[in-house]
Amino acid sequence: MNDTWTIQAALDWTQGYLERKGDENPRLSSQWLLSEATGLSRIELYAHFDKPLSMGERDTLRAYVSRRGSGEPLQYITGEVGFRHISVKVKPGVLIPRPETEVLVSEGLAALPAPPKRIAADAFESDALRESDGRPDAAHGLAGSGLHGGGQDGAPEDAPEAQPVDEVIPEERRELLVADLCTGSGCIACSIAYEHPETRVIATDIASEAVSLARENAEALGLSDRIEVLEGSLGEAVPSGLVGSFDLVISNPPYIPTAVLAEIPKEVADFEPSLALDGGDDGLDLFRPLALWSARALRPGGTLAVELHETCLDEAAAAAKDAGFAVTTIVEDLTGRPRVLVARKGCGECEDGR
Repeated sequence: MNDTWTIQAALDWTQGYLERKGDENPRLSSQWLLSEATGLSRIELYAHFDKPLSMGERDTLRAYVSRRGSGEPLQYITGEVGFRHISVKVKPGVLIPRPETEVLVSEGLAALPAPPKRIAADAFESDALRESDGRPDAAHGLAGSGLHGGGQDGAPEDAPEAQPVDEVIPEERRELLVADLCTGSGCIACSIAYEHPETRVIATDIASEAVSLARENAEALGLSDRIEVLEGSLGEAVPSGLVGSFDLVISNPPYIPTAVLAEIPKEVADFEPSLALDGGDDGLDLFRPLALWSARALRPGGTLAVELHETCLDEAAAAAKDAGFAVTTIVEDLTGRPRVLVARKGCGECEDGR
């Protein structure tokens, strides 16, 4: 390359180099790496094609390109990945979050009671406008809308009193208890706590590197007061006093059948921890004890949601029913493959467990 490295020249060189190294998407990889090296967004890169790179940026880019050329995942190089509505830190030794796991989180959240909705002052005004066919004069001051109670203004005497303008205060609700087993980076625990403010999450992992990273992510997102990360296999580290009180047990355990591991991309096999991938001969070595523990840990009517290999879902559903779950559902991932098992514990109020 020329002595002066412009952004365009660096992009072209990086893309060509990674293409020769067998990168599946060299253009995207070059954009990610240059964005990380320069601190510019991908859009800003294309708006500043003629901007020269500093010597420090050039050295950083060279190091990144060398790592990517050897097959290292982009997420480990940049140290961060977007997941649903948050970003989490990732590092070698801990599984990289994937889009399939976002589907798992969606199913877990759907199994919980919805969080209360805050209703702002403008919502009252909007309701009044709708009730008055959109006539601002009829809604002005809410005098005739029935929101300010009865009196000499002509509103009905029994009209309900307006709530405070900042929010409607919900009825007393209990904290929802969630167990995230095999938490890895903590992306599941953090997403649930971030998206549902009434949850408290107990997260576990057998790997000390994962425990440390999950705690770091919870703290960075301001969620460490509602997420506790414990080291141990599956539910072994969960305090016994909590068993029987969980509303949701959710997990992305090692689930790839051992024979299938030989077929996964080299980028995954060479860099991501096999401890977080290998699910045994049929992919269910961890699922079976997980289902048995969950059947004891969940309160009546609670839900187990687990991400599994597409070849294992039917057998997993049968194992869940053997463990005592009343209803099981198989959910497809974004590519249409069976991916998530959702199993509900019977409430014991009727014969079919529903």
